[in-house]
Amino acid sequence: MINMKKELQTIKDELEQREYETLSEYATKCKESKGRKIPREDAYPIRTEFQRDRDKILHSKSFRRLKHKTQVFLSPYNDHFRTRLTHTLEVSQIARTMARALRLNEDLVEAISLGHDLGHTAFGHCGEAALNELLPNGFYHNLQSVRVVEHLENMNLCKETVDGILTHSWGYKPKTPEAQVVQYADKIAYINHDIEDSVRAGVITESDLPKDCREYFSSNQSERLGKMISDIIRTSMGKPKVAMSEEGWFYVTKLREWMFENVYLDPVTKAEEVKAKNIIKSLFEYYTEKLQAYYKNEDIPQLITDYISGMSDSYAIRRYQDLFIPKPLADTTSDEALFRKIKDEIH
Repeated sequence: MINMKKELQTIKDELEQREYETLSEYATKCKESKGRKIPREDAYPIRTEFQRDRDKILHSKSFRRLKHKTQVFLSPYNDHFRTRLTHTLEVSQIARTMARALRLNEDLVEAISLGHDLGHTAFGHCGEAALNELLPNGFYHNLQSVRVVEHLENMNLCKETVDGILTHSWGYKPKTPEAQVVQYADKIAYINHDIEDSVRAGVITESDLPKDCREYFSSNQSERLGKMISDIIRTSMGKPKVAMSEEGWFYVTKLREWMFENVYLDPVTKAEEVKAKNIIKSLFEYYTEKLQAYYKNEDIPQLITDYISGMSDSYAIRRYQDLFIPKPLADTTSDEALFRKIKDEIH
């Protein structure tokens, strides 16, 4: 047993040493991690610390629930539309491609990517908007994602992973180049797959996209995605900061703004979002009243937020139906009254 432990420890040592031999000087090395809040010792440490983070997230309940959470189109019955889970996987793949090309720590990038949306609500951004209106300090899914990994599921992740999850939303300043990669990968992923889903839904066509953006990136999904990724790699190669060219960023921003005007804020889409927001608000009000007898008033909003933000679309709808939609006394119809009438007439 002692020899086996020593051999497996050597595997971890080799993986950590390999990072110094193959990764960029700017990459985040596992041995230089700032560690976890609660230090732990492994019996068989064959994985690096960032690999452990990735596995903790991958095996979590909150990660599994992403498969039934909205990306853009609410509760899609068409299996070809993205969900929050498939969005997360696409972010991970794009981020890993860039990290590998830039010789950054791919394990850290993957861990951040897989965990970045764990705190997202049911019904996507309209669910987030509903909670934001209900809470005095607002609701932000990146902060809730950190709460999921640090408190609700107590994953005890490395500080670099937590920082990447926190700062994946635009406007934050990531502390590592790996987190910077994920910040770009998230934006690149949702712009491209939301265009594809919107075309499939009949909301837009490829030819509707701004002409200069089509000419710069191409109207082909694969070519557009590839050019965005290549731009970041080319601009960031051999540099301490991950960035996109000024011209590329201009057209990415223009495309994103166009999507907000023509898809994310589309009147048809917004009409359905009103219904989704009503579900969130109704559940919040219901549980607020129910918990009054058990918790202090100041604790209730956070408890309910944790519960509702963890719901999948289908579970939120089911709870709403259970609580607010009348149920029949019998689940099946009956012809008893008709046959009783026939019997009375015969006699």
